[in-house]
Amino acid sequence: MIKAGVIGSTGYAGSELVKLLHLHPHVASVTASSKSYAGQNYADVYPNFLGEFENTCADVDIEHLADECDVLFLSLPHGLASSMVTSSILERCVIIDLGADFRLKDADVYQKWYNTTHHSPALLEKSVYGLSEVNRQQIAESRLIANPGCYTTCSILSLYPLLKAGLIDKDSIIIDAKSGVSGAGRKAQLSLMFAEVNESVKAYGVTTHRHTPEIEQELSLAFSHGVSENEITLSFTPHLIPMSRGILTTSYASLLQGVKEEDVKKAYTDSYGEEKFIRLKPEGSFPETRFVKGSNYFDLSYIVDKRVNRLIVIGAIDNIMKGAAGQAVQNMNIVFGLPEESGLELLSSIPM
Repeated sequence: MIKAGVIGSTGYAGSELVKLLHLHPHVASVTASSKSYAGQNYADVYPNFLGEFENTCADVDIEHLADECDVLFLSLPHGLASSMVTSSILERCVIIDLGADFRLKDADVYQKWYNTTHHSPALLEKSVYGLSEVNRQQIAESRLIANPGCYTTCSILSLYPLLKAGLIDKDSIIIDAKSGVSGAGRKAQLSLMFAEVNESVKAYGVTTHRHTPEIEQELSLAFSHGVSENEITLSFTPHLIPMSRGILTTSYASLLQGVKEEDVKKAYTDSYGEEKFIRLKPEGSFPETRFVKGSNYFDLSYIVDKRVNRLIVIGAIDNIMKGAAGQAVQNMNIVFGLPEESGLELLSSIPM
């Protein structure tokens, strides 16, 4: 049985982690740690835990928690994890970081896009990008797992098989992405208030969104079969949608000469046909966020626009589950040799 801890347990992803770990059949105990709510009953912060999980929130002391836990999940703003994690910590427990600090392999790229110093660049070579279906073997052998972002999970899984199989023009990729408001985290901010978001859709982070280099890094590895990290440059535009949770990405790419629709089908089937949490939709059926909400599933479909020889790929995930907490638990299951679906066998409720 696993002893787990969550640092940053009172954010949206953190609370989802606490719920999943509390109900996990192979987790013996959960320590919920929070700087803002240390000493308070967790059920006072999230009343949905009343009568189920009423532990007192522990202070943020990673040295102590590393001695008490087998695995620590860090659900923190960027810049904090790299100042907390050390080689000594990794010798005592597994770290699964839901933030951005260990996702990018180049500290200079991280510092450019996140406008902050990386405090432990030497650990970047030890980190494994925790996209479960792509890096399963490396995850199983790692002590430091960089859980992917929500936009990136949906975008990379949508395109990875196509670049790996060499079916699309790498210079033609455009990703149009849409997210629910919870993707911004649990914080008081004018632009996220109901009256500001409701009945409106807006693009943001146009050409500057921090998930862009993460997507480019991992798709470059697919294109070059792990040899290079700098092959892909793409256009990524996120949008804020007036809903609580969910990610929908629509990706566009030109097919290379001679590529047929059956080649595309084979690429996806070969890569994802046996995956528990990837659902390839029937022809003519397209993903909707409501069908993955509250689950760890990634739904995907595609269509070839023969008129312009362009492939359109549509993917959907729950940004807090497969885009954060669900995938983090999936990675924990891989590390500890458990069935990947343990604690994650959840379906969306309709209506929800």
